[in-house]
Amino acid sequence: MTVRTRFAPSPTGYLHLGGARTALFSWAYARRFGGVFILRIEDTDLERSTPEAVQAILDGMQWLGLEHDEGPFYQMRRMDRYREVIGQMLQEGSAYYCYCTPAEVEAMRERQRAAGQKPRYDGTWRPEPGKTLPAIPEGVKPVVRFRNPLDGDVAWEDAVKGLITIGNRELDDLIIARSDGTPTYNFCVVVDDWDMKITHVIRGDDHVNNTPRQINILKALGATPPIYGHVPMILGADGEKLSKRHGAVSVMEYPAQGYLPEAMLNYLARLGWSHGDEEIFSVEQFCKWFDLDHLTKSPAQFNPEKLAWLNNHYIKAADNARLAQLAQPQLERDGAVFEGAPPLEAVIGLMKERASTIVELADAAMLFYRQPQPDAALLAQHLTEAVRPALADYAARIATVAWDRAALSAMLKEVLAAHKLKMPQLAMPLRLLLTGQLQTPSIDAVVELFGRDVVAGRLAAHL
Repeated sequence: MTVRTRFAPSPTGYLHLGGARTALFSWAYARRFGGVFILRIEDTDLERSTPEAVQAILDGMQWLGLEHDEGPFYQMRRMDRYREVIGQMLQEGSAYYCYCTPAEVEAMRERQRAAGQKPRYDGTWRPEPGKTLPAIPEGVKPVVRFRNPLDGDVAWEDAVKGLITIGNRELDDLIIARSDGTPTYNFCVVVDDWDMKITHVIRGDDHVNNTPRQINILKALGATPPIYGHVPMILGADGEKLSKRHGAVSVMEYPAQGYLPEAMLNYLARLGWSHGDEEIFSVEQFCKWFDLDHLTKSPAQFNPEKLAWLNNHYIKAADNARLAQLAQPQLERDGAVFEGAPPLEAVIGLMKERASTIVELADAAMLFYRQPQPDAALLAQHLTEAVRPALADYAARIATVAWDRAALSAMLKEVLAAHKLKMPQLAMPLRLLLTGQLQTPSIDAVVELFGRDVVAGRLAAHL
């Protein structure tokens, strides 16, 4: 059997973290077993589906690198197929026309609520042996309902939750086509999974209630239901449902905030799945490890600090040229002057150790691409008369010292020894004069990157 999985988002909004995790799990499962990963856009909600949301889904999948093998398939382009299957079911008797109006169905449910019963469709138009159906009312366009079994149970061994059993008497006859002829969500999903030969459905546990209905329709069509795995939702760190204040934003906001896709993939992989104590692993390793047995039954919690920690790890490991390409647009927006400044790749290599995002990295790199504007009070504090002779000595030696970090470090130590100063006494004013700030990487590394002419010029302006 060839494993065939699918990711089937509705384009009624952005691709969020929960959807991205579902896509990752489905994609990885297909990759592990040499299977097929299908992308399907469930766009039958015409009022809420938008082209912008479709593009946001495609962009998010592309950024994460979750390439589909088939698709994207759009449900709105498969209407003829759905109508064909509905016609087949009507002919075979597994579906029937129902002429109840929405008002009549609501009145039916109100009576049931008043009697303390579960509100449901009461089967008024369901054909049964020996039953006389009402007269077809004039001017009423019927819906089509699935003839759900009345007895027995529908059960499945959920790959995450274990055995789930629902009594068929808990399920009423689901509408599978509206009065205008358009098919409903649960029916479209069933036909798509059947036609696309889906073997494994990994999705959020908000779909658990849909599963018994979908299994019954599949069985009525003579199809074998796929294996289902319902993954618990993602909660915020406070245990509440994930919302915008927790980070429940479009996946595409994360690259804008400076996150790398490999960090996001690694983070999402650990939200509800584990492989021993492994915290950091490549997507290739994840695909080799991923299975349904280690999906957790309890909700995962989104931790932005953990994501930032992982992102820092991947930034440190990333190629400097790639990071420079990602950081440069922000530097340009911030007014960076690159002419006569150090190469951006070299600056990135120096600054990336402490950056948790590309945004932080660009902010840190900016000190090499702007004119320093030291605070007057800080200058008065650190550029003292006791330090000026040492700075002048340092500036004089700049002209002849070999321009590499080791030589610059040795020269700085010689100046300190000659003037009986400690490192901070000279390093702090040097930082202020060269960068305008007191916190930088190692001063000899900063000096090396600025270059002889820039360092000499900036020191001369204050000595």
